[in-house]
Amino acid sequence: MEHLISPAHSMILGFIPGWLISFLYVVVGVGIFAYIIAKRLAPLVKAAPDNSRFGNIPARLKNVLVVWLGQIKQPRYMFAGVLHILIFFGFLTLALRTCSLVVIGMFPDFALPGLAPDQPLGAVYNVLKDYAATTVFFACLVAAIRRGVFKPARYAVPEKYGHDHTAEAVFVCCIIMGLMLTESLFEAVLVAAGHEAFLAPLTLAWFFSKVFASAPHGLLQFLHVLAYYCHNTLFFFFLCFLPLGKHFHVITSLFNVLFMRVQRGNIKPVVYGITAEGLDELESFGVKKIEDFTWKHMLDFYTCADCGRCSDQCPANLVGRPLSPRFITIKARDYMFKNYPLRGELKKSEPLIGSIYTADEIWSCTTCGACEQECPLGIEYIDKIVDLRRGLVDEGEVPQTLQKPMKALGKRGNPWGKVEKKRADWTKDKEFAEECSVKVMDNGDTTDTLYFVDSITSYDDRMVNIAKCTSKILDAAEEDFFILGKQEKDSGNEVVRFGEEMLFQQLKEQNVEAINESGAKKIIASDPHAYNALKNDYPELDLPVEHISEVIVKKVKDGTIKLKAVEDPSKVYTYHDPCYLGRHNGIYDDPRDAMAAIPGLQMVEMEKNRDRSLCCSGGGLMLFYEPHEEERMAVLRVQMAHEAGANVIVCACPFCMVNMEDAIKVAGLDDQLEAIELTELIEQHMEK
Repeated sequence: MEHLISPAHSMILGFIPGWLISFLYVVVGVGIFAYIIAKRLAPLVKAAPDNSRFGNIPARLKNVLVVWLGQIKQPRYMFAGVLHILIFFGFLTLALRTCSLVVIGMFPDFALPGLAPDQPLGAVYNVLKDYAATTVFFACLVAAIRRGVFKPARYAVPEKYGHDHTAEAVFVCCIIMGLMLTESLFEAVLVAAGHEAFLAPLTLAWFFSKVFASAPHGLLQFLHVLAYYCHNTLFFFFLCFLPLGKHFHVITSLFNVLFMRVQRGNIKPVVYGITAEGLDELESFGVKKIEDFTWKHMLDFYTCADCGRCSDQCPANLVGRPLSPRFITIKARDYMFKNYPLRGELKKSEPLIGSIYTADEIWSCTTCGACEQECPLGIEYIDKIVDLRRGLVDEGEVPQTLQKPMKALGKRGNPWGKVEKKRADWTKDKEFAEECSVKVMDNGDTTDTLYFVDSITSYDDRMVNIAKCTSKILDAAEEDFFILGKQEKDSGNEVVRFGEEMLFQQLKEQNVEAINESGAKKIIASDPHAYNALKNDYPELDLPVEHISEVIVKKVKDGTIKLKAVEDPSKVYTYHDPCYLGRHNGIYDDPRDAMAAIPGLQMVEMEKNRDRSLCCSGGGLMLFYEPHEEERMAVLRVQMAHEAGANVIVCACPFCMVNMEDAIKVAGLDDQLEAIELTELIEQHMEK
């Protein structure tokens, strides 16, 4: 049987050598792609610097292996995740084949080292790539039908945010399917024409070889060359199309994951490389125009896959606040495309607030971190939101309800404006003082262990009980501890996330000075917001910081703290994960283990738990902010607790307690549900 002529040796239109056409494909395709990428890199070159992305290489390589290559976050949305994994790994498998096909068009006998068809590894690879092409084809077909016909809600684009992206998604699926079909057809007609090659059974290539088994030689020759150039055309078109829209992530995702943050809980500095003392010399704070973002944050904009997972998990979006993390990214990407066009002059950047974002949108964020936790591509939101808030604060655009607490924080070190000398008044409560004596730095009493109380637990009439219970627990744990008293200022966790950098620096400086003066060797906090700030936002403070739940578990395990049986065995408890204890610091098990240590205590989990816990809305000074929303986050949360069959919701955060107790009343669940703080629950069940 007469063998087929390779594309490289064929004559196009009867007189143009195939190898020349293939060569021109490479030159033109790569040239256009390089031009587009150069244009896309232009705003990154003008962006703010961020040298923090080049350290901790082992952790970054681990992220590439686990998050990018391992696709670990994809199954969190199981059906879509499995489809993506199949397409992703199929693509990786076929990448080598696509590269070799480009060269085969010029050098027909080319094969990548070790992958020649007559070599064992090459034979195995050919089987794998046949199955990969078939899998990718059908996965894309299902994805296109799902996206174009069933249209899951999280992909919808509200009118105010622009046009729907369904057409682009389906179009890309069709391109990928075309690539799989043409590659399979290219192989199949060779076998149909009599070439010696093994085609994996039940694959597209195997199917095509059966279909064309009796086709005349001329048709097979035509299909062989046609399939090749259709594949090349689709490949180079796809390559150049990717940077034009949301599928840019196919190119940028590897780099975005490589440079994603490796430390959680902290906030980026106003400007990298500027010390606190140098902040006074800055002409402007925060992000006001697109070039004020760092290059990594601009890379985030390019990398968004528009999957909607961030907004689907965002509590602000869930309750109808004017914030959708997905569109924080998409609007910025579209703005970059407009201001840095592929052709023509660059456009002058306008203030972001008022042009693509609204102030209400930026203030709506609770900094809970749900969006970042969910993103499979390492896109960051909190630092961007904080930087935009810094810009608003710098321009004096502060919500009315937040102005008073901010002034109070600057004057008195707490958002309520209460006098400093009353910060330790809870220790003087007669009944409490008889049971537990707390050392106060004001009186010259210090030890190696500092209990950092923070503002809400020191001043709120209801939350001071958390301070008392924590003190009793520390006493039972045989911890010789003290508090700073009037020397303590607000930890500033909310202040820095609100965007008031100078005030945060002031509070931090005062706290660091007091803690250093006290001689403390270890810090314990019961408030996750204080815990997070001291652990992640105070780099000058080189001291270990523990949350009270960690202390409880450790002391229960070694027998120092003994817990008695649950007081009411009919009660069913559920634990609410605070954002700044869970997502930001990874403490999920200790509070649950502490509860489980109480004999006879029944526990259930809510629908959203651990790293998918629903924010109570207490982060970022939200206790003082009055957002526009359809429903309170905490109301949704207590309803989840009720639906889970619980009648007691356990919090490990005073901010959560404020919101949960109020939400129970608003939801009309007073007679069916109660809230209790973890330290209160443990203290109730300690053997005296």
